[in-house]
Amino acid sequence: MSEYFIVFMSAAVVNNFVLTRFLGLCIFFGVSKNLSSSASMGVAIISVMTMSSMIAWVVNHFVLVPLRLEFLHTIMFVIIIACFVQLLEMVIKKFAPNLYGIWGIYLLLVATNCIVLGVPLINAESHFGFVKSAVNAFGSGTGFALALILMAGLRERLQLSNVPKPLGDLGITFILAGLLALAFQGFNGMIPL
Repeated sequence: MSEYFIVFMSAAVVNNFVLTRFLGLCIFFGVSKNLSSSASMGVAIISVMTMSSMIAWVVNHFVLVPLRLEFLHTIMFVIIIACFVQLLEMVIKKFAPNLYGIWGIYLLLVATNCIVLGVPLINAESHFGFVKSAVNAFGSGTGFALALILMAGLRERLQLSNVPKPLGDLGITFILAGLLALAFQGFNGMIPL
């Protein structure tokens, strides 16, 4: 059990894709203006990453590896992720149109997000088992959601502040992202993986 906890904490905090590896920044900066949309996008990212990683593990373990087609990892994982995001988009559009309106184009960007593709590739390269792959994907998604929620909270707080005009909205956002990244670098090396 402690092994899975280490994998989760490593993926969520120590090796946070956004704040330590600087991946997935398009959605990070685009959605983090509002706390509620950031939280809901975080849930979407967690579900897409976890489910697509689990499906990718099954395809990799039972199709690609036995047939010695490992060179097709990237293509197969992109197809799996795109199908899952399309399914999620249809469900959200049908049952939560307000949420669909808030997410806008960023929901489709989940399908092309390098983090969502990177997690199944890391799982395959590391030869993680099914449960460890799911825990790593869930931790990576949780870390992405954590970064989104932290940034959204800071950006909402800044709306009440008197920010100098030269910094504008995007300038101060980059400064905040840099400070968050510095804070998360403090966790670097705490959990070996």
